[in-house]
Amino acid sequence: MKIASEELIADLIERTRHNLNEAERFKGLTLRELNWRSWADSWSVLECIEHLNLYGDFYLPEIAQRMSASNYGPSGTFKSGMIGNYFAEGMLPKEKLNKMKTFKDKNPIGSKLDITTLDRFIGQQKKTLELLDKARQKDLTKTKTAISITKLLKLRLGDTFRVVIYHNQRHIVQAGKVLAEQKKTNLVMV
Repeated sequence: MKIASEELIADLIERTRHNLNEAERFKGLTLRELNWRSWADSWSVLECIEHLNLYGDFYLPEIAQRMSASNYGPSGTFKSGMIGNYFAEGMLPKEKLNKMKTFKDKNPIGSKLDITTLDRFIGQQKKTLELLDKARQKDLTKTKTAISITKLLKLRLGDTFRVVIYHNQRHIVQAGKVLAEQKKTNLVMV
């Protein structure tokens, strides 16, 4: 995939703003609604968000550090790497989400979560927007970042942003489906 750097950044900013707006909307729900699960082994809205927080705790400092250390100035185009594009495309939400196995340290099931989980995510989305703005001054192809699953692999900065933001989008969609299922269940029980 080859795209104008500014076009990619604009798309990622739009997606991040949408994720941020959805999280703000979730703040209007009760803790009971936010912690509701359709099944014992499925995630609640807050567990979906906490999963994203756990990844954000790794990726946001990693992105900030790598951009700060990068001597590569802006480039007009971004060219995705084969592995980075594969990871990013795999994260995009689809009509029927393909199940993915979550690493144990990133699985929030059973965690005691409250509204601060949403506050943390909202803060991370604001930080992501700041980083995307700063990324306009960096080469999204030549600047590389580590990934959370192995130290042996580095992704292009543009791909890392795509993976993180698409992953956020995927689980925001999942959280929305939890709420829809909850509403349907409540209607049946009335």
